[in-house]
Amino acid sequence: MLTYKNNDMDLTTKNVLNFEEAVEYTGFSHSYLYKLTSAQKIPCYRPYGKMLFFKRVELEEFLTKKNSIKNEN
Repeated sequence: MLTYKNNDMDLTTKNVLNFEEAVEYTGFSHSYLYKLTSAQKIPCYRPYGKMLFFKRVELEEFLTKKNSIKNEN
């Protein structure tokens, strides 16, 4: 099992992650995660206007959801 740590805190036990923690948790680049949030493809919260927060459970659901790929034959 992978262990994600940020400032000596295990990210798998935190319920809400900030942007930097979400980058570390997902393995996405900053620009790709921001692109997903801008396109509203990944759930995020902006309670104070600028700062982005993510629910860890929703990130897990996003990372494990199955995308259907249509065959073009």
